[in-house]
Amino acid sequence: MATGLFVSVAALVGMVAIGAASPSPAQELRPAGTQEQRDAMQRLSWMDGEWTGTASVYAGPGRTSSHSHTERIGPMVGGSIKVIEGRTTEVDGQVSFNAFAVVSWDDETDRYTMRSYANGQAGDFPLEITADGFRWSTPSRGGTMNYVTTHTGGEWVEVGDFVMDGRPPMRVIELRLRRRGDTDWPAANPVTP
Repeated sequence: MATGLFVSVAALVGMVAIGAASPSPAQELRPAGTQEQRDAMQRLSWMDGEWTGTASVYAGPGRTSSHSHTERIGPMVGGSIKVIEGRTTEVDGQVSFNAFAVVSWDDETDRYTMRSYANGQAGDFPLEITADGFRWSTPSRGGTMNYVTTHTGGEWVEVGDFVMDGRPPMRVIELRLRRRGDTDWPAANPVTP
């Protein structure tokens, strides 16, 4: 009986401690982000779904290779972020390129940021929304890679140009994708308690 009483008192003390640690209204939890973040992500809702097509890689004059490429994109955290995975696949089915990114909106700075992971590297890059897509840049050895994505109907075209001072831009990659359909990735089948 004493053990049962001790367990009940310990449980009560634990519940009181949890109640004391509950956030005040000023510290309210926002598991689904803010309304401003969700609204900002709506400007990119055209991206949601599965996309398939080709990635053309330009390695110099007359040295262009074409590969199968896919993107799958969906909202997370109540629609306050956008999650993206891109894969380039060889003829034998082997993945030769795999990238992952999270696009978010910062309420304080009023700007989009893309956190990208690819080729063993990661970085945060400003993302600018345009009338028909978006653009972003990343530093590259000796210059900058500028990416411009255009969305028209069910087609996604993205070009990546290497830019170096004193030289004309050099096309490095071009994606041409068509929307295949909806996906419930990545939010589907969450682990439940």
